[in-house]
Amino acid sequence: MHWGPVGHDHDEDGELLDLMSRNTPEWIELKSVGIDIGSTTSHLTFSDIVLRRQGLALSSRYVIIKREVSHQSPVFLTPYLGRFTTTIDTEHLGRYINEAYRSGNLEPGQIDTGALIVTGEAVRKENAEAIASLFAKEAGKFVCATAGPNLEAVLSTYGAGAVERSRPRGGISQAVMNVDVGGGTTKVAIARHGEIVETCAVNLGARLVAVDNTNRIVRLEEAGKAIAASVGLNLDLDQQLDESQKEIFARAQADLLFQYLEGKPFTGNLEFLMITPPPQRNREAEIITFSGGVSEYIYGYETRDFGDLGRHLSRSIREHLERRSHWVLEEPKERIRATVIGASQFTIQVSGNTIFLTHPHLLPMHNVQVVSLDLDGDALTTEEVSLAVERSLRRFDLVDGEKPVALAIHWDHGPDYSLIRPLAAGIAQGLSKSFHRQFPVIMVFDSDVGGLVGSLLVHEFAPDSHVVSIDQVELRDFDYIDIGREIENVGVVPVVIKSLLFR
Repeated sequence: MHWGPVGHDHDEDGELLDLMSRNTPEWIELKSVGIDIGSTTSHLTFSDIVLRRQGLALSSRYVIIKREVSHQSPVFLTPYLGRFTTTIDTEHLGRYINEAYRSGNLEPGQIDTGALIVTGEAVRKENAEAIASLFAKEAGKFVCATAGPNLEAVLSTYGAGAVERSRPRGGISQAVMNVDVGGGTTKVAIARHGEIVETCAVNLGARLVAVDNTNRIVRLEEAGKAIAASVGLNLDLDQQLDESQKEIFARAQADLLFQYLEGKPFTGNLEFLMITPPPQRNREAEIITFSGGVSEYIYGYETRDFGDLGRHLSRSIREHLERRSHWVLEEPKERIRATVIGASQFTIQVSGNTIFLTHPHLLPMHNVQVVSLDLDGDALTTEEVSLAVERSLRRFDLVDGEKPVALAIHWDHGPDYSLIRPLAAGIAQGLSKSFHRQFPVIMVFDSDVGGLVGSLLVHEFAPDSHVVSIDQVELRDFDYIDIGREIENVGVVPVVIKSLLFR
């Protein structure tokens, strides 16, 4: 990690290096890693990120002005303990990860921040715990431990470039549907005008059935068994699977996929395949892109057989696309690496540097629910703030003292002590049970007052309490956040914002 200056908005390499040579503490250079552990494949991406502090209005907000991928590991099959198990072999996985660091000439201690994206079968309880222990020493650096299907849809769509592609060009905007086809699930997101407007997910993928090198079934998901039965195939573990059966199964999956993409729900025995209802805004999409492991076959970058139905499924998907002229197929910026690239581009942010922590060990925090604090008017009193806290919790059927929440506070009054003091006192009163139970109280401001409010709260109203107060992060209701450990010598924390608006 390095320090440097701020200047005009330069992002050309030469100009940026010239700025850095002045050596004033206005920019941060971070080494980041994105680790994607999925049910079928895993891989790592290392990046160099440069953030500059905004100079206007003495803001402490840092914005990313340069991001460059420095090294990518080979994509490897996620290792499992045995032929018929869904338990990940973390010892083997650890060797893959160590080798990725070595090939990138990096050590874990050199990494400042990163995103650990765990999806599919890897999210299973025993796997998640084992993976967490694998990264225990560096856990504080990773600000995203798991990705549910909706968040994964968001990440892959950003990484695939579909969000950027949907921005207006020459006054014309085209909606883009990105379809991320993995091993066990397919995640879908629709982007319009540079924003994601809908996400959804379904249990369809290339590894619902997997075979060994003799074509005997070594993995059979419940979803795979149900899809096979719907087309007259009675599959079981250790059973031989011939080419014709693979084609029948792949066509059945592709038929279901396009039924789903066109907004038609499943019924009967296949209804459980839908993780969420199908997309309702599918008719808005004019462009379709694919990411995930199967996309490597769809666009012709992969031909090898990895014991799954990726090749067969991709052929059936292409056949469906040829019969549908209302979607124009375009190639994404990223295919199998879209999710981890999207995590780097979209979710990893840093706070301002006017933060307050009572204890460094409070971080990292994961999956903290955000509650917006609605404050009316300029003449705040302690009682008004306390009532606002109560109203905000009640809006989500929450009760003070049940669990930690993050209060998202919009503040445009500056460091006015006459207003800051009743704000701190009102929060102490409104969250009195949380303080009493020694829950950490998390405050997230969108302006430069996080450190001031946190310090005032602890020193005047809630001594011996646990407080995390950060600023320059904008949140809203229905968000969840992860907060990583404080980055040494900088006074900022990495933050992940996970929106549930589209569930």
